[in-house]
Amino acid sequence: MQLQESWHNEPRTFWIGCRAWGRRCGVKVILNHTIGRLGKAGDCVNVKDGFARNYLFPKNMAKEATPGNMKTLELLKNKQALEDANRLNEAKALLDKIQGLSITISANAGEEEKLFGAVTTEMISKALEAEGISIDKKDIIVDEPIKKLGVYQIGVKVHPELKASLRVWIIKE
Repeated sequence: MQLQESWHNEPRTFWIGCRAWGRRCGVKVILNHTIGRLGKAGDCVNVKDGFARNYLFPKNMAKEATPGNMKTLELLKNKQALEDANRLNEAKALLDKIQGLSITISANAGEEEKLFGAVTTEMISKALEAEGISIDKKDIIVDEPIKKLGVYQIGVKVHPELKASLRVWIIKE
């Protein structure tokens, strides 16, 4: 008796990555927002068809990677690169301004030059504004609380890639 050839006996290499015949295995999308493990905004990634259709597209988190959208993405990336270069140049100018700067903060102090409380990043930010430099208090890095009179070196983030060093004098009121 001769066995009949059937599609059940064939190797299943044509099913790899697909659930059934004729269905798309995935779709390329361009992310509008940064999504956890998937990628950053502007990345072109492959996702399952249902994930794109039912989650990403309705929530406007991604758009389909058509040739027109890809061209628009390239133009936006070029524009973003120019803006980033301008921000970096401005940050370098601010870095040079801060590097040579020394600010003085007066605070109430008791015996043994201990302060009543501590010098906060907000106080340092206000002292910098008095010098004409606007820095957010979240960008000021204090390694340990300042609770004594003296001279301290404080870090200031002017850009994600650049960090300035600022000299702060704490004097008695």
